Amino acid sequence: MRIILATSNQGKVREFQAWIGEHEVLAYSDVIEPFEIEETGLSFKENALIKARAVYERLGDKNVTVLSDDSGISVPALGGIPGIYSARFAGANAGAKENLNKLIQTLKDNALTKTPAFYTAAIALVCAKGEFCVHGWMHGEAIAGARGNNGFGYDPMFIPEGYEQTLGELDESVKKAFSHRARALELAHIVLKSLK
Repeated sequence: MRIILATSNQGKVREFQAWIGEHEVLAYSDVIEPFEIEETGLSFKENALIKARAVYERLGDKNVTVLSDDSGISVPALGGIPGIYSARFAGANAGAKENLNKLIQTLKDNALTKTPAFYTAAIALVCAKGEFCVHGWMHGEAIAGARGNNGFGYDPMFIPEGYEQTLGELDESVKKAFSHRARALELAHIVLKSLK
């Protein structure tokens, strides 16, 4: 099976390849010219499907399966923000550091030093046999500070359930064992096997 990821991120390609080793995995930008995909969905599932559909339609190849993921962090005490806006929380052109700092400041502004939070990952699959979407979650707490240099995004302020260190302090292999994306990928793998 040929799997095209609706991403140009080679790091994600490697991550998916490690999970779906028996299939050829390529970034869509390796196959066609990259194009802008507007994420107008109101949920991680909707945005993942929007990206996968757009790439599948642009490819025009019924023999490929397109995978896309959408993920982010949600803080219930803040009404669920940043949620689907995690990647652009501090503005459309903001980087990971600005997003992290804004969420830390938002916790401080609300007098929260530590509060429940969770990551969500939605993985969409679009192919000739239909559209599918699976989810994975990782629960824990968000803290009003950054600790550690591992991981990316909001990892330095997130302490997963059962741990005292943030994802920024934990080894990457630990995170990969139970992360939201790892859990969603396990389910995506089951869907892929059923599509053979």
